[in-house]
Amino acid sequence: MKKFQFTALIEKGENGFYVGQVEEVPEAISQGKTIEELKANLSDALKMVFEAKKDLTLKGFEGKKLIRRKIELA
Repeated sequence: MKKFQFTALIEKGENGFYVGQVEEVPEAISQGKTIEELKANLSDALKMVFEAKKDLTLKGFEGKKLIRRKIELA
């Protein structure tokens, strides 16, 4: 399965920490002492955003008969 790639927008804060946001999913925001730590934290934030959006979507379909199919983006 192909992995998705996202773009991290990064700046160094006055406190020395790196602060970042995922360009494609602006709700995913985090910080880290290093860029590598920030990237790991942004990955976690992205997973949390996707899980929260999934939960909200599923609540809107409660009690309805659904057909589920996997899709892929190229």
